[in-house]
Amino acid sequence: MGNIYLIRHGQASFGADDYDVLSPVGTRQSKVLGAHMAELGLSLDRCLAGDLRRQQDTASLAMASMQADGALVPTLETDAAFNEFDADAVIRALLPGLLPDEPEALHVLRNARDNRAEFQRLFALIVQRWHGGQHDSDGLESWAGFVQRTGEGLQRVLEQAASGDNIAIFTSGGTIAALLHRVTGISPSQAFELNWQIINTSLSQLKFRGSEVTLASFNSQAHVRLLRVPELVTYR
Repeated sequence: MGNIYLIRHGQASFGADDYDVLSPVGTRQSKVLGAHMAELGLSLDRCLAGDLRRQQDTASLAMASMQADGALVPTLETDAAFNEFDADAVIRALLPGLLPDEPEALHVLRNARDNRAEFQRLFALIVQRWHGGQHDSDGLESWAGFVQRTGEGLQRVLEQAASGDNIAIFTSGGTIAALLHRVTGISPSQAFELNWQIINTSLSQLKFRGSEVTLASFNSQAHVRLLRVPELVTYR
């Protein structure tokens, strides 16, 4: 059987003008991940990432760290199918409908860095409305469209894979949730409950034989937990 490792990007810049930039913690997480993968003796046949900067940089840093420890690494490939859903667009589209019940939502979302817990609560409500499919709007990628896009990316990987290949895909939490929904059949709500638990640079492992795919492990965190550096365990 072959293996696909779904890897969430390192910590990005939450609350900054450009979220899509690794923080110093995210940079360190990525390097630690690569060293861990080399220590495991993991030999990769392919390495892919979405085209978001945080995904690309996490992959490049991890692969460089693997190579520095003597591992042979493949050339990084890009497939935008593994991009995260556009959270800003989802918020903009669905926030007006939430305001009657949550009048402080706009203030919280504009000051997310100072209201992390409340931001997460409101974001989870918005995402629930989004994947429920009852608040779709023109020009916004729907949950169904997101599942289709990410699933087509996975299908391309499977079609091009040889038996026994080890493949790393550097992506995002929402993408991993959508793929888990597709592979395991769990509901969208269950998939996002898992999504909120995915730490930065964690590994989730899929086993495949031909087009058949099963979940082997979820949200592995050993590379940061073993260091006993609490600040490397981040969720956003």
